[in-house]
Amino acid sequence: MTTFNLRRLRLRSGEQHSEAVEVDVDPLVIGGQDYVAVPARVPAELTVTKASSGLVLQLGFRVRLEGPCFRCLADSALELPIRAREYQAESPGDDEDLRSPYVHDDVIELSAWARDALALELPDKILHDPDCAGLCPECGKDLNVDPHAHDEQHGDPRWAALEQLRNSSTS
Repeated sequence: MTTFNLRRLRLRSGEQHSEAVEVDVDPLVIGGQDYVAVPARVPAELTVTKASSGLVLQLGFRVRLEGPCFRCLADSALELPIRAREYQAESPGDDEDLRSPYVHDDVIELSAWARDALALELPDKILHDPDCAGLCPECGKDLNVDPHAHDEQHGDPRWAALEQLRNSSTS
């Protein structure tokens, strides 16, 4: 886990500190599938700005995320620019809005912050191609490789008894 110690910064109100850091990006598990950043350690830019009542924290990086396509399970990759911002008040008290969940005892948990920021930037579906046809619901073949249709219509077996009743009443 990558962390950054804020105690070493001696900022006055209005001052800003920017630093290049390398952040370990933990894998994400979405729908039981693993999505990993390649490489797992990415270069990032951390900016800390001292406001009159706390710190404004900014983290920016680019990441390549690799994992299976949601529709056909083929290998897919996303290139995402990530920009995240947090605020940490000097005296937050019990107000959760004034406290960053990534700052504990003047140490920022950069890995957790990067993982969460990445998760928020993900599209609804991770696809290897926007026109991915997916897998055939009947036979499971990849419809991108072998587009086909099944002639025979199979009803849901849970409705078989109802279908028999319908057929017997029309006879």
